[in-house]
Amino acid sequence: MNLPNKLTILRIILVPFLIAATLINFPFHYLVAGLLFGAASLTDMFDGKIARRDGLVTDFGKFLDPLADKIMVLSVLICFVEQGLCSAVPVIIIIFREFAITSIRLVASSKGQVVASNMWGKVKTVSQIAAIVIIYLMFTIYYIVEISNRAALIFANESIYITLILVSNILIWITAVFAVVSGIKYMVDNRQFISEK
Repeated sequence: MNLPNKLTILRIILVPFLIAATLINFPFHYLVAGLLFGAASLTDMFDGKIARRDGLVTDFGKFLDPLADKIMVLSVLICFVEQGLCSAVPVIIIIFREFAITSIRLVASSKGQVVASNMWGKVKTVSQIAAIVIIYLMFTIYYIVEISNRAALIFANESIYITLILVSNILIWITAVFAVVSGIKYMVDNRQFISEK
């Protein structure tokens, strides 16, 4: 197995630790989760660069890389829904898109072809990574404010929390829009796998 594929598998291995750090309420858990997510995201950047630079692009890598992205991002988004940090609706839209594109990939694979990521798919992934990092950062800062809180600031902190939830929802909705746009682009570009003549 080549280095890029090992990095992709490492990203998948990090997911359970990422979920635990997100869901288990210990001091600075969002910071720990954010650092784990950042490390996993870096493997996504490096595996592709190394594969292209060293001529190590494989069909297995083309299939596994987007799958690892989906596992990582969807796990975090589902954790955010459980914690009330974002609405379930945009996450359901994103999940629906991922199932649809994965179905197209499976059909293409059964015909001996590989559907690689396109530019819109990369934009979608980058928007999701950015949104998740921002959310982790916002709630880490909120935690720092909360632990240094004085009684007079309790109401202000509640207002800040509500604002952070609103911002989180907006960010996830933006990623849902990118997911829909990229999904439509995939379907148009690979329509031969959807409607057989």
